[in-house]
Amino acid sequence: MHIPGHHRFVILAFLSMLVLAEICWSWRNDKKVYQVKETVTNLLILAGFQVSKVLFAGYQLAIIGLATRMAPFHLPHTWWVFGITFVVADFLYYWFHRISHIWQPLWAFHLIHHSSPLMNLTAAYRLNWFSALVSPVFFVPAALIGLPADFIAVAYGLNLLYQFFLHTEVIGKLGPIEGIMDTPSAHRVHHGSNPLYLDKNFGGVFMIWDRLFHTYQPETEKVKYGLTTGFNSNRPLVLVFHGFRLLFVKKPVD
Repeated sequence: MHIPGHHRFVILAFLSMLVLAEICWSWRNDKKVYQVKETVTNLLILAGFQVSKVLFAGYQLAIIGLATRMAPFHLPHTWWVFGITFVVADFLYYWFHRISHIWQPLWAFHLIHHSSPLMNLTAAYRLNWFSALVSPVFFVPAALIGLPADFIAVAYGLNLLYQFFLHTEVIGKLGPIEGIMDTPSAHRVHHGSNPLYLDKNFGGVFMIWDRLFHTYQPETEKVKYGLTTGFNSNRPLVLVFHGFRLLFVKKPVD
């Protein structure tokens, strides 16, 4: 998703202000949801991820572009088509996310995102630098049914941006929207290594897919974050490649 430079600066400044506000909240309330080494690690991983987005942008556009050319028809650039695209993209994200948890080759990419024992806004961008190699494949069906390629890119980008706000303990349960929209409470469950919480709440924006496919779990007990193996590291390269190392040595999914 292309965003003009000045818009990117505004978004970055806004997100940075939220992180600083969360740090102040954690300090004033003695929540201990931030650690210096962990935060620096997350920021370094984010920097590498931004570089990878540039490096793999052409590849991603080529995958979706090819699927678009293969589509038997093309829907127009209208608000209602964008609405459909947004819902379809979230549905496809649900399956991409779910399969990333249960199939070892995709877990190798996704493991890093669940490796932190803390839940805070910087953990949202604890993302594998090579995830762009696999993510566009899951959005090919959207292009094949005629949805505009740029709409797909924007919808996916907004989906990921929305999820940034879910990685926090500042916000409790949100009443009637729990189980309908993805919320911080629902996403805390997703990051839990508690047996009750494993492989639950895969939706990006909506929880309706989790309800429909029986993977929804409300937050009922205190969440223990991180991998079930307890693995963690403050070295970005170790975290980025750990999942692939497990593939090579044929260890089970964490």
